[in-house]
Amino acid sequence: MKLPTLLFLSERPENAPGSVVTASMEGTRPILVELQALASSTSFGNPRRTILGIDQNRVALLVAVMEKKLGLHLMGHDIFINVAGGVKIDEPAVDMGIVSAVASSFLDRPIHKGTLIFGEVGLTGEIRGIGHVEIRVAEAKKMGFSRCLVPQSNLKRMTKIKGIELIGVKTVSEAIENLF
Repeated sequence: MKLPTLLFLSERPENAPGSVVTASMEGTRPILVELQALASSTSFGNPRRTILGIDQNRVALLVAVMEKKLGLHLMGHDIFINVAGGVKIDEPAVDMGIVSAVASSFLDRPIHKGTLIFGEVGLTGEIRGIGHVEIRVAEAKKMGFSRCLVPQSNLKRMTKIKGIELIGVKTVSEAIENLF
């Protein structure tokens, strides 16, 4: 049933910097959700981090990885992140979606609307494999997505799915290069 995914993506803006779609698992069912990020210059000494629907500590870790591995100077920016639709996500498979949304907002460059992004991000900037990749990609195809950024290690074990481009990435910098 497509209803949950349709509900979460129905009001997604097109070509909006800071908006990205990722795939989360709810039990055995994939749900595509929109992550929204806003990175704006801070007007105070300490930048604010306001996070809704995702663990704040996980986001702090990912922002630190982005600073170190991507060279993005986020310390002078307030960062706001929201999972559209009020969903709560607690799996590391959405890490790359978070990184992509923040980078998109910071760079003020949208991610192509037909792109789905997922993968766990390690402290050294590597993209780690995740579970249920085939199910996530199949759901993306059903919902009209044309390409998926996936962990390279998952891509090696996957069978090709007709009608959707799979791009394997090993590091956050490689992923950002493919997105922008």
